[in-house]
Amino acid sequence: MTTGAFSATMRRLLLLLVAVGVGWALARGTGLDDLPSSGWYFTAATALLAIGLYNSTFGIDVADVRRHLRIVVTAVTLGVLVKAALITTVMWLAFSSPAYLVLGIAVAQIDPLSTAAAMGSSRLSKRAKSVLAAWAAFDDPITMLLTIYLSALALRAQGATGGALARGGLFSFGTNVIANLLFAAAGVGLWWLLSRIRPERVRLVAQLVLVAAVLAVGVWQFLLLGVAIVGLVARPPIAAVLDRITQAAFLTASVLLGFLLVGGVLVPQGVVLGLAAFGSQVLVGLVITGGLGRRDRTYIAFAQQNGITAIILVLLLEPDFPGTAAVVAPAILVINTLHGVFTGFCENYSDALVRRFIDPRPPSRARPPGLGRSEG
Repeated sequence: MTTGAFSATMRRLLLLLVAVGVGWALARGTGLDDLPSSGWYFTAATALLAIGLYNSTFGIDVADVRRHLRIVVTAVTLGVLVKAALITTVMWLAFSSPAYLVLGIAVAQIDPLSTAAAMGSSRLSKRAKSVLAAWAAFDDPITMLLTIYLSALALRAQGATGGALARGGLFSFGTNVIANLLFAAAGVGLWWLLSRIRPERVRLVAQLVLVAAVLAVGVWQFLLLGVAIVGLVARPPIAAVLDRITQAAFLTASVLLGFLLVGGVLVPQGVVLGLAAFGSQVLVGLVITGGLGRRDRTYIAFAQQNGITAIILVLLLEPDFPGTAAVVAPAILVINTLHGVFTGFCENYSDALVRRFIDPRPPSRARPPGLGRSEG
């Protein structure tokens, strides 16, 4: 990671800490330390998650995804599941609580906003950037679904029933997936019909209304996977505005997280969770990216970052699993700090160490053309 990319990572981490601190100070000053019991809380958190999911798929280059389809599909299916299994296994062995199964899933995804900010000035190859961008975007909805349904299992294991997430949408996993797909198909179909409208100004207004309606219905019925799918197709020319809205959602979620931390944090649990999440990305990233160059594989192995999706999942889990924020907040700090440190080390020292101790051959320009592979 270049100095600019490292600075972008550290700026986002500092912004997160400031926003959380503001929320904590407001909670202490106003005495509002029980937000999850508020009637508007769950709807507000769901709306923030819908914005983040729509933005995560909105920016995907579909053509790039098609070119690297095998790696992307493996990353967002097998990769997410293996990471989740590794994290939850570590948490279960360390703390033996069903609730920690859910917390492990909540931090398994890679934050697309942080990834995009860091990749803007990184030395990743175009292929690796495409793979990482698609991975970060697509693993959000998958992680969200896993969190929701595993929370129901964890509640049952604790002898509880229902729960805020279970009430937020259709309970059956299969039924919910079908409902999301039908909802997405309706949104995409309407987008295709609206794209035929003339003049252009009227078409744009109609498309904006459609996107707003998709977000509203998605929040109302908790059809957030459908919202993410629609984001792949329904793309009015609002990228700059959407980025600002998503940044505002990130800050709002961070402030709300601060409200949940007035009771303190659980540092040992958070550190273990953070180390498990970062370590699982290293293992899975190295396995999945076997066809990429050494530098690309290293960066992707250290790509684990958490941001808006993890924070909002904390907001949604807190009513059913009190203390979620106290564990995940320090875990996010550990994960993002490790990301910045390891990627900075990779940029500044890894090539020199490889040349000094592992591969002391002359530079590639001294080799016959066609030998060796590109490092991206």
